[in-house]
Amino acid sequence: MCVLLAAQAVASSPDANPASLAYRPHDPLNLSAFNHFYNLDYDRAVQEFEQVLGRHPDDPFAVNHLLTATLFRELYRMGVLNTGEYANDSFISAPHRPADPKVKQQIKNLVERALQLEEKRLAANPNDVDALYTRGVTRAQFSTYTALIERAWFSALRNAVGARRDHERVLELSPSTLEAKLIVGAHNYVLGSLPWGVKVAASMVGLGGNKEKGLQYLRECAQGNGETSIDAQILLAVFLRREHLYDEALPIVRALVPRFPQDVLLALEEGHLLRAAGRNQEAAAVYRRIWQAGKEGHFPGLHYEIAALSRGDLLRSQKDYSGAVAAYEQVGQAPQPDSEALQKANLGAGEMYDLLQKRDLALAKYQAVVASDASTPPAETARKRMKEAYREN
Repeated sequence: MCVLLAAQAVASSPDANPASLAYRPHDPLNLSAFNHFYNLDYDRAVQEFEQVLGRHPDDPFAVNHLLTATLFRELYRMGVLNTGEYANDSFISAPHRPADPKVKQQIKNLVERALQLEEKRLAANPNDVDALYTRGVTRAQFSTYTALIERAWFSALRNAVGARRDHERVLELSPSTLEAKLIVGAHNYVLGSLPWGVKVAASMVGLGGNKEKGLQYLRECAQGNGETSIDAQILLAVFLRREHLYDEALPIVRALVPRFPQDVLLALEEGHLLRAAGRNQEAAAVYRRIWQAGKEGHFPGLHYEIAALSRGDLLRSQKDYSGAVAAYEQVGQAPQPDSEALQKANLGAGEMYDLLQKRDLALAKYQAVVASDASTPPAETARKRMKEAYREN
């Protein structure tokens, strides 16, 4: 079930085609804020959502939008949003930078504020569709927070289930509200993908799922014009990659990339999909294009060097050790490289140098890994490599 929580982190963001949507509250600044959000300009998005909330202090939609932007700005800073980690369950144990305690409290305060507004409306009318919908969104975002920041999986699951039930009720009361099919579809897909024994246990506590139904709900949501349609497209692409349905996933991602030209994560996802599909030359070309665009200033303030790391991993898998070293070395050439990406690149370069019989260069790379942060798993591996040269099995 944990992949549902991670998938929310990849896709529970505002829709990216503001001109075609009427966001609530009906404030013209929402359009700009959403556009900045989906181009990963989180600081400006947060500032503008704060202004919208200031003008609409009792609107749970406005609170949720600020909650989302605040949460995702922190997740990006922590290094959690690279979709390459969500093709399998490795994200569960993947280490990342800790969250800022002040931001954690901000997120909790916004969740509490939204829930108070929603519960007040639901106390007056239990069938208030907007209140049920916004409460489901708040619960989904808090589920993402508790899973990926607090690593409190059971609490996260409770909130994810609550979000699903809220949106199932929305669909009962208002079947045309396609936005609600995002969370319901995701939950159905994940529960439907569980091993048979776990699925039976889940059904005993009232949790059911159907993988095909989940994908269909996501397709319907993605084709609509609601504020979760782009969310659904991204989440659908992630799930389709897990299902090895690359021919369906690639057009979705390729349609999104030009719409959000500064979103380096979407650009990287195209490369990840191509690599997963075995189209390695095309994947390498995508990674090279992202790296070059980043050098030319196309992704200001964003970690485009992950493209070089991804290309290094790809070339390594093809046993092109010299090419892999060259790609790994590029990571450190970025102006302010992501610390985790740099550690991984230095470790990878060290291992490649060992395979190329260049032990002195390998040791220098391992030492750089440990020097940057001795407490991480890459540093632990590097210490082992310093004692014994790396050899492939």
